[in-house]
Amino acid sequence: MEPAERTSPEVSRNELQAMAYTDQLTGLGNRHRLRDKIRSLAAERASDPAPFTIGLVNLDGFKPINDLFGSVAGDEILCQVAHRLNACIPDGSTVTRYDGDEFAIILPLVFERVGAERVGQMIKDVLSAPYDLGDRNVRLSASLGFAVHPFSGADMEELLKSAETALYRSKRRGRGHVTVYSREIAQEMKRATQLEQALRNAIIADTVDVHFQPIVRLSDNRVLGFEALARWIDPDLGFVSPAIFVPLAEERGFIDTLSETLLRKAAEATLAWPRELFLSFNLSSVQLMDPSTAGNTLAILNGVGFDPRRLELEITETAVMTSADTAQRIISELRDAGIRISLDDFGTGQSSLGRLRDFTFDKVKIDRAFVSSITTDKTSEHIIRAIIAMCQGLDLEVVAEGIETAEEAALLRGLGCGMGQGYYFGRPVDAAATLLYLQRHHHEFAVVDRAFA
Repeated sequence: MEPAERTSPEVSRNELQAMAYTDQLTGLGNRHRLRDKIRSLAAERASDPAPFTIGLVNLDGFKPINDLFGSVAGDEILCQVAHRLNACIPDGSTVTRYDGDEFAIILPLVFERVGAERVGQMIKDVLSAPYDLGDRNVRLSASLGFAVHPFSGADMEELLKSAETALYRSKRRGRGHVTVYSREIAQEMKRATQLEQALRNAIIADTVDVHFQPIVRLSDNRVLGFEALARWIDPDLGFVSPAIFVPLAEERGFIDTLSETLLRKAAEATLAWPRELFLSFNLSSVQLMDPSTAGNTLAILNGVGFDPRRLELEITETAVMTSADTAQRIISELRDAGIRISLDDFGTGQSSLGRLRDFTFDKVKIDRAFVSSITTDKTSEHIIRAIIAMCQGLDLEVVAEGIETAEEAALLRGLGCGMGQGYYFGRPVDAAATLLYLQRHHHEFAVVDRAFA
């Protein structure tokens, strides 16, 4: 018998090198392959002015799906993503698995921003199609960040850092966005980091304040309660809009600390109000994904001595949809304690009627986008009329937000809307100014105030 043929040392080295450069799950190249490809291409283009582009592709919401269906299903999705990317990228391009659910693409023939955005949109569409897991289909979206060499970085490390910055901006904007790195984006991200640090310091120093805006009964303009609104004036930055710093706190992972601080402040301020007035406070989508939210909220109220039955928590449809099962449990716990729940910005979500069916709410707030045009746009008037009729049938209270004129208030009153909120009734003011407002607008408070004068 002839001896078995032995593998040459050269072949073994080649095989080992191939293994070292290959992602074992997907069969794509790995980070080592990516590094060598970028360095090789950069060297080739050193004497050639033609740019090239690299992109990072990150799957949105992959971890929850992986946790729900298991790692085998997750691996199958990653393999399908790898196949789709290989099939759709332009000729001459390279796909590698960068890290976990993140993939990297080298595009030698994409020279500028518009071309990168076009490829990014195409990849986003390809990856949004359902993934077949045998007995079920799942859907995912993808966020992408691109960097063009040499404008976004002269070497591999700088180029990848720029692509990561662009990807991070895409993720900040929500799911399914495409961003191409630029100096402006880099400055924007730098400002966001500086703002984050200033906000963290402000929370520690307890300088983020609460202002209150009245909510009135439209039939007689009687004050029924106030919505608590976050306000922050930084010594260096000046007034910072809550539309900027609240989403930043959510994104950077400290919205719970900010929200709990503001709730405590708001509850303490209301102790000086007549007891029949309610406090309305906003919960973020992040808090509706945290099972400890109900317990933390009740602990704050108990520590302040605030009756939970005086609190209304406002949540948006988007927040409810983020993690529906957890949100449902949190809402049930809060309502069991006597806290009322309002659905905020009603009419602007994709399936508001479904939310009313699936969740138990006490109140609906009609978005200001409809209210602001009610006197000039018949469509807005009909939508508001329908919302009010529906809520009456469901035994839900209704608040119209953003009322700015007597004409808007009168029309809403005529349509049967129970409550209103907006600049017409009062702008948001601090705790001290709120007490002055009550002395002027709330009879019982004025009587008590005079009795102790």
